Amino acid sequence: MNTNMMVGPVELLIILTIFLLRDHFVPDFFGDQYAPVPALMAAAGVTTTLRLGTMVIDNDYRHPLLLAKEAATLDVLSGGRFELGIGAGWLRTEYEQAGLPFDRAGVRIDRLEEAIQVIKAVWADEPATFAGQHYCMTGVNGVPKPLQRPNPPLLIGGGKERMLKLAGREADIVGILTSDVSSGSLVSEIKERTPAAVMQKVEWIRQGAGARFEQIKLSLIPTVIFTDDRLGETKALIQQQGWDVTAEEVWQMPSVLIGSIAQMVEDLQARREHYGFSYYVVSDEMMERFAPVVAQLNAQ
Repeated sequence: MNTNMMVGPVELLIILTIFLLRDHFVPDFFGDQYAPVPALMAAAGVTTTLRLGTMVIDNDYRHPLLLAKEAATLDVLSGGRFELGIGAGWLRTEYEQAGLPFDRAGVRIDRLEEAIQVIKAVWADEPATFAGQHYCMTGVNGVPKPLQRPNPPLLIGGGKERMLKLAGREADIVGILTSDVSSGSLVSEIKERTPAAVMQKVEWIRQGAGARFEQIKLSLIPTVIFTDDRLGETKALIQQQGWDVTAEEVWQMPSVLIGSIAQMVEDLQARREHYGFSYYVVSDEMMERFAPVVAQLNAQ
């Protein structure tokens, strides 16, 4: 089971915490985990202020009408604390093990685009009718309606142009990938991590969002390394990853936080100002170590 913490928005000096679960049924990169919807409902039952979300639901594993109902139910029973992260699916080996067709990316994204329309329509006040290439429904009155109106926050992540423009159009939170999953596997690509590459990704979101861009939260999953020997640990990371870069270039990567607590606070604030990131996700293994960073941000 993976848990994550969200930091943001830094510029308002407000720190929110959210418990996020992935949506995989094979261990692969992430280890074994519980099914996200019932696990999040269990977490909701023993908390009162903790927000809950998915990071992210694979659209191909559920019909969007069913997902919309489950998400709305979770939102109501949690007192309006749920946010829905959803994606097109990417892990080829998981599809193969489940006997599911792993269609090309364009088809999976087409389905996701339609699914988002279905979900939002089911959450709306009026009965929903939709006719697309992949999904159809007629006169469906979604029950229950989500407590958060017009809908629970929607998170969509991606690293390429089409997904990020889609996220800009439809999402409340956009997760920027700094790795490459286009092959059906997770590949660490340094070209995805550079400041120029990340700024291009932000620009694609902006193009998709238009006038609503300022209302979108930008999210990132950083590599986090606490150390008093910043240069030495950075050189070790470069060697481990096989990168042909300098330490200074690594320190400029928006997806790398390396150094002391004070250094991370400084970097987070600078990246909020330069790129707009306000929503950072860290793993359960790093959660306690990262807490002092959150505390310092909250104290300022």
